Amino acid sequence: MKPTILLLTLTTAFLVQRGALAATYYVDCELGDDAGEGGVDDPWQTLQFAVDNINDGDTIIVRPGLCQGCRIGESGAPGAGRKTLRAEPGVTIVELGTANRHESHIEVELFGGTVSHWIIEGFELTGAPRSGVDLRGTSDITVRYCYVHNNGRTGIFTAFSDDAVIEHNESAFNGEHGVYTSNSGDRPLIRGNLLHHNASAGVHMNGDRRFTPGDGVITGATVEQNEIWENGMAGASAINCDGVSDSMFRNNLLYENHASGISLYAIDGSEGSSRNQVYNNTIVMAEGSRWVFNMPRSRGNISDPVGNKIKNNILYTPRADRGSILIYQPDIDGFESDYNVVVDRFSANGGRSIINLSTWQSLGYDRNSLIASPTELFENPNVADFHLRQGSPAIDSGTAVPVLIDLDGVARPQGPGWDIGAYEFISGK
Repeated sequence: MKPTILLLTLTTAFLVQRGALAATYYVDCELGDDAGEGGVDDPWQTLQFAVDNINDGDTIIVRPGLCQGCRIGESGAPGAGRKTLRAEPGVTIVELGTANRHESHIEVELFGGTVSHWIIEGFELTGAPRSGVDLRGTSDITVRYCYVHNNGRTGIFTAFSDDAVIEHNESAFNGEHGVYTSNSGDRPLIRGNLLHHNASAGVHMNGDRRFTPGDGVITGATVEQNEIWENGMAGASAINCDGVSDSMFRNNLLYENHASGISLYAIDGSEGSSRNQVYNNTIVMAEGSRWVFNMPRSRGNISDPVGNKIKNNILYTPRADRGSILIYQPDIDGFESDYNVVVDRFSANGGRSIINLSTWQSLGYDRNSLIASPTELFENPNVADFHLRQGSPAIDSGTAVPVLIDLDGVARPQGPGWDIGAYEFISGK
C-alpha cells in the first residue's frame, strides 16, 4: 500500500472511531446525582460536573428544572469533536455555580489559554449579577436558541473571543446590552436574534485598545437578520460599533429604539469604524431618539471613520430636529450613501447644523435616494409590521449589493431590482 493511501486509511479509521465513541450524557438539576454514570436512567445533578467530565464530540442534555450555572474551561475539538451543552425546554439557570468567577451564569474561560469548540443551546438564563452567557478568551463557541433576560448587565458577553456565533437567541430586559462583543474578538456572527428592552444597546461592539492582547479593532463581523427594538433608554445605539471595521450589517430590523439606530465611531477602539457595508436594513426610530445613522468624528488621536458604504436602507425618524444620516465632515474618503429611503434632514458637520436632501445630494450623496413616510412604505407600522406594502416606493428602488436573501429568508431580488429595506416584496402574497 502506498504511504499516502495508508495515511488516509488510518485517518478515516480514527475519525470513524472517534465518532463512534461520542456519547450523550444527561443532567437533572433537581433529581440527579453526580455519583451516577450520567446515563438516561441515572443523570448527573450539576452542570459543572457534566462539563468537566465529557470528551470530544460528546453531548450533555439537561432536563427541565431550575439549575445552577457552570464554568467551562476545557476545549472540544473541531467539526464532529465539538462538545455540546443542550437544554431541553423548561431549563432555567437562576443562580451561580460554585466555579463561576465573573458573576455570570455560564462562563467559558481558561486563564492563560483558549477554550474552543463548544455549542451552548436552549437555556433560559436570568438573574445573573453580570451576564447570562460570558465568553472570554475563546474560539469557535456557538450560543444559540437561548432566552437571556433580566440580568444585571449584558445578556450575552464576549471578550477576546474569535469566531463566536451568537444566533437565534432572545436577549431582553438586561441592565446594559443585549449582546456585547468586546476586546478585539474578530469574525463574530450575530444572526437572527431578538434583542429588546435592554437599557443600552441591542448589539454593542467595542474593539477597546486599552486591553491586551489585541489590536483594538473588531474585524470581519457579520450582523444580520436581527430584530432589535425598544433599547437605549440609558443611551447607546441599537447597533453600536466602537472600533469595528471591514464588517457587514444587513437585513436587520430596528424600530422604536431610543438613542441612535446604527453608529460607526471610535471612543475606545484603535480606529474609527471603517470600510463597513450597511445594506438593506429597516430602521424606524422612536419619538425623541437621535440620528438614524450616526458617524461622528473619533475621540482623541484615533483616526476618523472612512470607507463606509450605506445602501438600500430605510432610515426614518419622526424627530424634526434630527435626521437620517450624520457624518463628521462633508468629504470623507470612500464614504458612499445611496439608494436609501430617507427623511429630508442630514448633517455633514457632526450635528451642528441640518441640511435638506437637495443640499446633501450636492455633496455627492444619496442622488438615487427618495423620501417616503412609514404609511407609504409599510403594511402596518402601527403594529410593527414593516413588510413593504403593495405600491411601496421602496420596491425595486435599490441597487445590487451582496444581500441575496431578506430578513424572512426570501431570495433577492424578486422583481427587476433590489427592494430597499430588510424585506423583499413578494407580489400576490
